[in-house]
Amino acid sequence: MANVSLEYTAAAGDSEPHRRPVLVIGQQTNLQKVGWSQIKGKLQPAVTKEIWQAALSALNPNPTDSCPLYLNQAVVAALPPRVSRHNSQSSAHFVSRMVRSCLPGGNNRCIVMVCERSDVFPSSCAIARAFPIFSRRSTSSRRAEKKRVTVEIMIVGEESGSLGVAELECLSNAAHGVRMAARIVDTPCNEMNTDHFLDEIKAVGAELGITPVIIRGEELKQKGFGGIYGVGKAAEHPPALAVLSHKPDGATQTIAWVGKGIVYDTGGLSIKGKTTMPGMKRDCGGAAAILGAFSATIKQGFKDNLHAVFCLAENSVGPTATRPDDIHTLYSGKTVEINNTDAEGRLVLADGVVYASKDLSADIILDMATLTGAQGISTGKYHAAVMTNSEQWEVACVRAGRSSGDLAHPLVYCPELHFSEFTSAMADMKNSVADRENAQSSCAGLFIGSHLGFDWPGVWVHVDIASPVHAGERATGFGVALLMALFGQASEDSMLNQVSPLGAATNASGDQMERDCKRRRLV
Repeated sequence: MANVSLEYTAAAGDSEPHRRPVLVIGQQTNLQKVGWSQIKGKLQPAVTKEIWQAALSALNPNPTDSCPLYLNQAVVAALPPRVSRHNSQSSAHFVSRMVRSCLPGGNNRCIVMVCERSDVFPSSCAIARAFPIFSRRSTSSRRAEKKRVTVEIMIVGEESGSLGVAELECLSNAAHGVRMAARIVDTPCNEMNTDHFLDEIKAVGAELGITPVIIRGEELKQKGFGGIYGVGKAAEHPPALAVLSHKPDGATQTIAWVGKGIVYDTGGLSIKGKTTMPGMKRDCGGAAAILGAFSATIKQGFKDNLHAVFCLAENSVGPTATRPDDIHTLYSGKTVEINNTDAEGRLVLADGVVYASKDLSADIILDMATLTGAQGISTGKYHAAVMTNSEQWEVACVRAGRSSGDLAHPLVYCPELHFSEFTSAMADMKNSVADRENAQSSCAGLFIGSHLGFDWPGVWVHVDIASPVHAGERATGFGVALLMALFGQASEDSMLNQVSPLGAATNASGDQMERDCKRRRLV
């Protein structure tokens, strides 16, 4: 999969299955809407109309099913016929699974994705997740040939019709962002330390014509970033705060995405065990998702100010490592007594969100992180956990999760009941809870929000992606599609407008003329 190039198209052209193996995938009802004249060019002469119709009749998805059409070179696969209210109508997770398991082998292959127009974006991102980039297998390095997968989007239903060039470009950029994020998360720390992550940020900046702002090492300490500096000071490669900024003319508000970029988490002196430490290269999943989403979002055109803030550190063990009982002053000016060095993500993010508020004057701040193991217990392996000071944005996050395929579900937001878990006799707060059985994921988010202040007038959204950031041993690129959809109303792209929480219909609303003097409505 590592050397696979993905190409999205409205028409992949005709080819016999033995020359270009093909997977046709969709809900059974949608597959039955495809006329033989539309699909025969990819199946004949090996597959006849009678075989195609017999295969469709034989499918019995529970929740999915597949049927070979011709040896191992042509397959039709059916997605679940219906989903629950907490799932995406696109069945995005099943799309990824079916592509991994059913796509025939070969150097030149084709996927025909049959879906309604509203499911095009999540389905395309789901396909991208099935093709990870990072690999250090010796056999893969010896294979010089580049494999190609052409993805044809066949739209059925009331809004059937071919995708335009701009829509296909959006899908390609989103897929690139998803695969980039997954590649960064999959890469081990000996190849993705803070130096290398900064190189990734610089590369995206160079592609977009943006020079990043970087605060690093001892400068962090001097400027008061006690959270980021305290977490990363013991590592060989120094911690950093990096910012990519997009500031277009006519912007009506300022948005900041803040990503946790712990390139490796040993737990520090509160060290993890031999079974819990493997996989901690993934602790930069929030920052990786924000980098991928920022790249794709800006390429599609974004009308408001957008800042991507990366809080980078390696939580390492060494003579200068932070100790339990140490007290650090964070960028907010608040003091924190460290009672668990393995609760480090909230420390770096606290500095990041306060920087977004104080230095970038953000109206909307979203932080994304692989923050707590408890997230998987709270909302499971497929749904990110969302906490926000705005009920409207809570609903919007859930809606954007369904429309993007990156599912999300709310956490309890109740600081008056939960924040006392951080009470300290020595400092303003501790960094870890007293009672680990009292809404751990909610409390971790509240720690971050407390540095902004629970009376902060702006919108703050916290997204914990600890479990959905990976599926088994592979990263998923989770978060890229969610961010693109959640902020789709500020995009110049019609497809992102459509998958936004407000949907495309609001673009023609009567408040268009008021946007010069009012903030753009996003949710």
